[in-house]
Amino acid sequence: MATYPELMHTALDATDARGLAEFYRQLLGLRYRPGDEPAADGVEDDADWLVLVDADGRRKLAFQKVDVLPRSTWPDEGVPMQLHLDFAVPRLDELQRHKKRAEDLGATLLLDRTEEEGEPLYVLADPAGHPFCLLVGKA
Repeated sequence: MATYPELMHTALDATDARGLAEFYRQLLGLRYRPGDEPAADGVEDDADWLVLVDADGRRKLAFQKVDVLPRSTWPDEGVPMQLHLDFAVPRLDELQRHKKRAEDLGATLLLDRTEEEGEPLYVLADPAGHPFCLLVGKA
């Protein structure tokens, strides 16, 4: 029987790895991998690599510090999306709630496609400019 590589996590580049990890930690209810937590003394760190895990300790997202990251200009073609994440919610009211939560955490709205019956969605950008979709659908 053939074996295949397993997806370990999706890694996102960011000029502020801690800030972006914290955005997704709060947005998705994840936690830091042991050893990646912020310093207890509140001192800002300059982490180069961080991993977020779910409640069972499975890796979900990783964040890698880079010096320069051109912000996506999508839907304009200047700087493409490069990568995007899709997050499904079960109902339209949940879509609205999670959009507001994302914006409260620092996301910006790029596209509102909630009028479409088949798959209402929002495209937002995280604080580092990576587009992600919130949509009504099944994960």
